[in-house]
Amino acid sequence: MMPAANSSQDYLLGVVIPCYKVKKHIIPLLAKITGPCKIFIVDDACPQETGRYVQENVTDDRIKIIYHQQNQGVGGAVITGYREAVKDGCDVIVKMDGDGQMDPAFLSVLVKPIINGEADYVKGNRFFNIEELHRMPVKRLFGNGILSFISKMSTGYWNIFDPTNGYTAIHRLVLQQLPLDKISKRYFFESDFLFRLGTIRAKVMDLPMPAIYQDEESSLSIKKILGEFIVKHITNTFKRVFYNYFLRDFSLASVMLVFSLFLIAFGTIFGGGHWLASMHSGVPATSGTVMIAGLSVIVGFIFFISFINYDIASVPKSPIHPFLFEKTTAEDRGISIEQDQSLGPHAG
Repeated sequence: MMPAANSSQDYLLGVVIPCYKVKKHIIPLLAKITGPCKIFIVDDACPQETGRYVQENVTDDRIKIIYHQQNQGVGGAVITGYREAVKDGCDVIVKMDGDGQMDPAFLSVLVKPIINGEADYVKGNRFFNIEELHRMPVKRLFGNGILSFISKMSTGYWNIFDPTNGYTAIHRLVLQQLPLDKISKRYFFESDFLFRLGTIRAKVMDLPMPAIYQDEESSLSIKKILGEFIVKHITNTFKRVFYNYFLRDFSLASVMLVFSLFLIAFGTIFGGGHWLASMHSGVPATSGTVMIAGLSVIVGFIFFISFINYDIASVPKSPIHPFLFEKTTAEDRGISIEQDQSLGPHAG
């Protein structure tokens, strides 16, 4: 089944809300989600029993509550919600946090590019409106700025910003192409998800959205996760380059990258070795030696910049979901019987 493009009536919308310590915000948030859709609340072993609280206080046929017996992190909760939404036949699936930071009024704007066949995955960008940035805490502003640049290299999406933004929408057919079991389950989830989207050449679009900060509880510490994020981004960068430029294809960009790394390494080692030898012997290196080392490094950097320019120009520009087929089996969706049983009791 392939929904007709440009017709929102042909699309069933699913909203996944991971819940952990959001009891105070969840009911006001649910009241703001209007229109026909399915809402999947994933209680990620919340100590406040948010799922039970909703079950006892909200009567809404759109809501399905899923309980985790053990905390799996925001990524684990979202993946559980994604799987449930796919099984229930949702065509476009939105991920929205339960802490009130994401305005449900923005939901219809978020899904529009996917419904119109303009994108496979859409995410919010809190950095677009300069006038509203003063609402964002300084430490989040600084941390997100650093991680956004690193994320561009690891995901290949040089055209987007604010990679840790969790207000997202994705087409079901694109979601089914992703190895959900391999995606990071905790705070690196959004960035790792973008990396996986890049491996299938999905088109990602940024949309400006306002940032809302209230009195929500957050266990995220930029200081604690910054080092871990950098290591994981570097790992994903190497994997992405290998997949795209050596495993799936070998182009002029691949040659430029190989030559750049070779020349930079050669110039650095050659020049460094002669510099150390000169220090010990007291005899200055010859001008030819300096020229060979310096020129190798300079030319290497020129090749590397050319490779980066090629990589930037290779950002996916066309959506892939109009050309994908429905995957109907649990195995194809990455859903096993064991995984379904491990989710715990379901309540609607």
